[in-house]
Amino acid sequence: MADWRDVLLVDGYNMIGGWPHLAKLANSSMEEARDVLLGKLADYQAFSGLRVVAIFDAYRVPGLGKSYTQGKVQIYFTKEKETADECIERLVGEFSHRRRKIYVATSDLIEQHVIFARGALRLSARELLIEVEQSEREVQQQITKEQSKGRNTLDDKLSPDVRKMFEQWRRE
Repeated sequence: MADWRDVLLVDGYNMIGGWPHLAKLANSSMEEARDVLLGKLADYQAFSGLRVVAIFDAYRVPGLGKSYTQGKVQIYFTKEKETADECIERLVGEFSHRRRKIYVATSDLIEQHVIFARGALRLSARELLIEVEQSEREVQQQITKEQSKGRNTLDDKLSPDVRKMFEQWRRE
């Protein structure tokens, strides 16, 4: 069965370079920066309901490219001599459907114009970071709200008279 959800295509290395904490992390470990990004995108996918696809540029790496899923986020490493931008443009065409919105997260201005001309909507690295952080705050607020309701115990459901009676029995 086809997946008709709206799609967010993410230029992975562009986000790593555009998100300050990931750019700093990438200086010591690009793999770790990728993993942190993918974790945040997986959480964002669960929160937003968008289908998230991360594209990483393997332009100078020999091979056929590869695609796999990690944390329900689909990941593409481009083919040899294919840039992330070219892969994103190809995927915009593949995912195009009248009832589906396609968002592309990149801060590459030329790429933004190209994908916009193909009918996709754009998000800069900064805009996506703001959305991801906002979704994290909303999830945390929901968790805190659920926890503040207290534990779901029998004591919460007893009338004051019955609770008093049980307390007297306990003390005897």
